Amino acid sequence: MPAKPDPVRIALQILVYVVLYLAAAWVCGPLANWLGGYLVGITTTGLVAASLTNGLSLRIFEGLRLPDAGLAWNRTSMWNLGLGAAGGAGSAMVVLCGPLALRAAHFVPVPEGGASVNAYWFLPLLLLAGAAGEELLFRGYGFQVLLRTLGAWATIVPVGLVFAALHAGNPNANWLALANTAGFGILFGYAFLRSHDLWLPIGLHFGWNVTLPLFGVNVSGITMRLTGYSLEWSAGKLWSGGDYGPEASLLTAGVLGLLFMYLYRAPIRRQSSRLLDPPAEGV
Repeated sequence: MPAKPDPVRIALQILVYVVLYLAAAWVCGPLANWLGGYLVGITTTGLVAASLTNGLSLRIFEGLRLPDAGLAWNRTSMWNLGLGAAGGAGSAMVVLCGPLALRAAHFVPVPEGGASVNAYWFLPLLLLAGAAGEELLFRGYGFQVLLRTLGAWATIVPVGLVFAALHAGNPNANWLALANTAGFGILFGYAFLRSHDLWLPIGLHFGWNVTLPLFGVNVSGITMRLTGYSLEWSAGKLWSGGDYGPEASLLTAGVLGLLFMYLYRAPIRRQSSRLLDPPAEGV
């Protein structure tokens, strides 16, 4: 019979997890911002701090390594990453191609022009690092400890709400942006539940984020010039998302439902997790 969860130990694990992240971000943040500027700084800080936090927490409490948080790399990981990226990019294209086809939006050149050639490989790498850092933080060790203790939806929904709350400080955030971001947070938690790895939610997160700049729209309130064009809308802000970008739109709210259906039906390959699928006794 499995041991009954110790609430004091669980609370300590989560507390240490949060404190480790805050400490790592406090140390890494100023240096990363100084070296790379705001966008590079927050992205690098998030990934480095989340990696350190998960690696140390796994070693302290479980005697495991960072890949055991769901980052083991194999053919199944590649498959799930690809499925996630396809779903994220495809859903972003649904949100943006529909208004273009209906002439509710059109492309206009931006005065400052497009990004340099180097940005075409650097920006996707930066967005991949950002997606990996956020998923490692929000769906990593702390999330998985709660998942194995509290159960699926008692963990996925509250963590999704926290994920949204921490985006409240983004430029031009509003209630619809936060509601959709909570939906994405819950979606990414469900993706982890389906795959038991971080590659599926990382793929979803990255596929969505990397597609938006290609259409010249903001990503969570942040402008990333890439093509020399932006999308100008004749529809209102409820459809375009305004200066926050499509994540603050009703279109995204609808597409989130399609993404849940996609995850439910997609041929996702579930991996074995050393945190969630402990070996049988005597093995």
